[in-house]
Amino acid sequence: MGLVVKARVGKKNMLYIPKAIAEAVGLKEGSVVKLRVEGNKIVIEVVPDPFDLALRYPKFAKVSFEEFERESEEMQRELFGE
Repeated sequence: MGLVVKARVGKKNMLYIPKAIAEAVGLKEGSVVKLRVEGNKIVIEVVPDPFDLALRYPKFAKVSFEEFERESEEMQRELFGE
């Protein structure tokens, strides 16, 4: 089953995640989580930060600044009709 820790719900239904649990899933201050209910359980999932993913994992595409700028300008023309 993995790591299991009890926690207590505080005032205003505040739930403090124990440090061991937070570290196990990479949760830190400012992280975004998704909550859902499954039966009588609350499931909390950490939503990965796209910038963190971009820095941490191997790159699979190469784009020059000029290509990026050209694509950006095309999209702006399409969106804003310029």
